[in-house]
Amino acid sequence: MSKRLNPANWASLRPFGIGLRKPNNYLELWKAFRSVKGNRRYAWRILNQGTCDGCALGTQGMRDWTMDEIHLCNIRLRLLPLNTMPALDVSLLSDVSGLAGKRSAELRDLGRLPYPMLRRAGEPGFRRISWDEALGLAAGELRESRFGAYLTSRGMPNENYYAAQKAVRALGTNNIDNAARICHSPSTVALKETIGAAATTCSYTDWIGSDLIVFIGSNPSNNQPVAMKYLYHAKKAGTRVAMVNAYREPGMDKYWVPSNAESALFGTKITDEFFGVNVGGDIGFLNGVLKHMIENDWVDKEFADQRTTGFEEMRAALAGQTWAELEALSGASRDDMFRLAELLGAAKSAVFVWSMGVTQHTYGEDNVRSIVNLALAGGFLGRDRCGLMPIRGHSGVQGGAEMGAYATGLPGGLPITPENATKFADMWGFEVPATPGLTATDMIDAAHSGDLDALVSSGGNFLEVLPDPAYCREALSRLRLRVHIDIVLSSQMLVPGAGDVLLLPAQTRYEMVGGVTETSTERRIIFSPEVEGPRAGEAWPEWKIFTELAARARPELSAKVRFTGTPQIRAEIERAVPFYEGIAGLAKFGDNVQYGGRHLFADGRFQTPDGLARFSVVEPPALERPDGSFMVATRRGKQFNSMVHERLDGFNGATREAVLMSPYDADRLGLPDGAAVELRSGERTYHGKVLRAPLMPGNLQVHWPEGNVLLDEARRSAQARIPDYNALVTVRPL
Repeated sequence: MSKRLNPANWASLRPFGIGLRKPNNYLELWKAFRSVKGNRRYAWRILNQGTCDGCALGTQGMRDWTMDEIHLCNIRLRLLPLNTMPALDVSLLSDVSGLAGKRSAELRDLGRLPYPMLRRAGEPGFRRISWDEALGLAAGELRESRFGAYLTSRGMPNENYYAAQKAVRALGTNNIDNAARICHSPSTVALKETIGAAATTCSYTDWIGSDLIVFIGSNPSNNQPVAMKYLYHAKKAGTRVAMVNAYREPGMDKYWVPSNAESALFGTKITDEFFGVNVGGDIGFLNGVLKHMIENDWVDKEFADQRTTGFEEMRAALAGQTWAELEALSGASRDDMFRLAELLGAAKSAVFVWSMGVTQHTYGEDNVRSIVNLALAGGFLGRDRCGLMPIRGHSGVQGGAEMGAYATGLPGGLPITPENATKFADMWGFEVPATPGLTATDMIDAAHSGDLDALVSSGGNFLEVLPDPAYCREALSRLRLRVHIDIVLSSQMLVPGAGDVLLLPAQTRYEMVGGVTETSTERRIIFSPEVEGPRAGEAWPEWKIFTELAARARPELSAKVRFTGTPQIRAEIERAVPFYEGIAGLAKFGDNVQYGGRHLFADGRFQTPDGLARFSVVEPPALERPDGSFMVATRRGKQFNSMVHERLDGFNGATREAVLMSPYDADRLGLPDGAAVELRSGERTYHGKVLRAPLMPGNLQVHWPEGNVLLDEARRSAQARIPDYNALVTVRPL
């Protein structure tokens, strides 16, 4: 990595960007210091000894495997209080009416859940009970009921995922799902189908020195801040950065890396080429880029001929798609598509990075297929500085599906078939269901229709992460039993129900005896040791909660589902998931193994039955926009997942109620900044205030989860069953 100054990449000559709108990362350090008052030594040990429980970039303490510099971001700092705060006063839960209406941040700030708590139907609140009573009550209900289990991905280690899915299957169902369902499930479907592996094909180091990095529907400046440091080094190495998005994200335009002297002082220009597309217009744009590559002979023919199949079918389908059709869908011009095609044609190496802007559509799988087509056309797989990267926003997402905590997959990502079910039945010593279970969204539907009796939710908050919060609330209220496993309070715990509600206190990853592991975006399985410090009441590790529930519900299987500790779980993972070879040997700080090595498919073969990657025929979706309507997308601000940290986004000055709108549309409608407006989608409405932003005309953005009230809970993709986090709306001044 070059240490020489490069003024060509500087964002501003103002020292530290004084007077410019940007986040104050040094203020974040001060806020973090204040937030852990009383537990600062413990917080320091977590930062130095633990694997980050924020995004999935992955660390060993405050170091990583990409650069020889500090790896620390404000998201991790903001999560410190959750891991270090004292227990809440459980008397506050005796009558939860006093907590009604409190924001999620206020509920979290009350402190850690210290004891099992029970609320009977019709009672005003919760009372403390013993673990024995709590487990006995839950096991008795689960033994005979139709139930589902959901696990969030914030801080969730592989050991919890694996033990939980095994326990749920011992109880006779595949109704277990995790947060990957509403993040990257379309990536899983499309990548398995096209290249045979549902994982990033390269490493973060491949960003640095690649000719080109293309970000599509992804905003690391908000969601994976340390990645901006990687981009700083990539720019120093001569890498060009292209961005395909409806909104020109300010943080992806210019960024001040606080821990690097040059970038902290002068900032860094990140995006070299911006390509504006409509919300939902990615396929139109990417198909147009591919069409140009083919017409201009910019395809790696040797790679396509020797390592892929389906090229001619794809080319014939593209030939039938007119430029007018692709331009109308994408909102971009034929010339814009040519510019990116030319960049890809000239590049000897390229990395494609995408996130929720690509996946959270009813046609999310086809969005991903269109990206894969571009990578295959350029031969950008299996070698240095090339690859496909569905970047992960949570530290536990990648491992969740690979451990089998998935309604449509078994450990190792194997599909649920009679043959695979028999394989695990033989391994575990009990029958494993042979048909797919209910996904996270299907569970809510089943609860709403009366076809689900109980739900075990480990972390997460359906009221904030899924479309139509009122629909989710009604569904939760109809269950005979809800078991909420978490480290802090959430609003979904307070929903009164037709049956019992149990709160079970969980340990953080830093509290678990024997340590745990996470799998990062680059397929690196990283050990995170137990960190010495205070403990919250009677909290248990989630792997133990799930296995104990199964052991009590089915005593005859108790010896088959219980574990002595996390080392035993890792040993079983290595047997159940062969490509996780080496996880059993991870036992101390810094231990890690990257399955598949730096690159997948470096040997020239893909993980498909014939060893060939597959081009896909991707037809443009039929999107109709009546005159005067807008496509609105949900965005993230100063937050982590649905945990909002600040009302104001330092990158663009947007408050939580902001409706981001292009200046063209705002002028056309006569709406100044701050104007109150109503967005309407059918009977669904949202009130906000206009904020002009560099957005494609005809498109709007509102914050998530606040904007979820506009979303139709029935709109999901056909294969992955991911909700559509976009809506067609009209705008009315208030």
